[in-house]
Amino acid sequence: MPVLQQALLAASRRPGLRRVVTGTPVTRRVVDRFVAGETLPEALDVVRALAADGIAVTLDHLGEDVTDRSEARRTRDAYLAALDGLAPLQLGRRAEVSVKLSAFGQALPVGGDDVALELVRPVVEAATALGTTVTLDMEDSGTVDSTLGVLAELRRDHPGTGAVLQAMLHRTEDDARALAVPGSRVRLVKGAYREPAAVAYQDKADVDAAYARCLEVLVRGGGYPMAGTHDPAMVERLLSLVAETGRTPDSYEFQLLYGIRPDEQVRLAAAGHTVRAYVPYGADWYGYFMRRLAERPANLQFFLRSLATRS
Repeated sequence: MPVLQQALLAASRRPGLRRVVTGTPVTRRVVDRFVAGETLPEALDVVRALAADGIAVTLDHLGEDVTDRSEARRTRDAYLAALDGLAPLQLGRRAEVSVKLSAFGQALPVGGDDVALELVRPVVEAATALGTTVTLDMEDSGTVDSTLGVLAELRRDHPGTGAVLQAMLHRTEDDARALAVPGSRVRLVKGAYREPAAVAYQDKADVDAAYARCLEVLVRGGGYPMAGTHDPAMVERLLSLVAETGRTPDSYEFQLLYGIRPDEQVRLAAAGHTVRAYVPYGADWYGYFMRRLAERPANLQFFLRSLATRS
């Protein structure tokens, strides 16, 4: 992993640097490229615009690493409000939500898993009542077993609850096989957390190869694969696998981040593929923003150019 990328990923969890970056006015206009506003009404405006272009959405209320129960409850309430806001749009499964369990109390020192399950369950129930679903985002490698455990509990009553797997982790190919079953929705991403070599591939070529292997496992399996990628090679790989397996357009989807390759999102949707934009919003955007900078050099270059232009 390049040194600069490692530094950015480490910075995503440094409170001191968070205060510096979030307190810089010029940062705001760069963040707007990746974040659909700080309020729910702003996010819903983005949802409407994407829907008009034939793009489905998954809404993410930004926040993570909560260690206070009251804050975890506020996360629950924010998602319930988001689902209430989506209801009048009548988009059904074309508008779902994504949650990070660490924002629901997973990281609490005592009973974190139980608290997260207790607080996320009403969100999943509300999504089901609305005719849509919830996807559990995957965070750093230390949370994988916990997240998959909560997923299993939720799927007892809400089998459409989605999972996310990170191809960079050595374990993921086995996890993909376990989850590639009928009714199972799985988003495959490359991974955006700083991980040690003991648990994750470090070279881009190795991560790309792992992604291709895991994608094939999911597409050839019985579930509903969701390719979370902006990589043209992986987009083409999914299209090739879909053609080989005879999957119909309603049996898989592409998922791309809001603000990244928007023209490609529209192109794929116009070609008849289901495309879902991952739409983050909220005031706690710092960690998400830093990981986006770390993922692609072009994102960091855009940020630095904006700073230079402003100065």
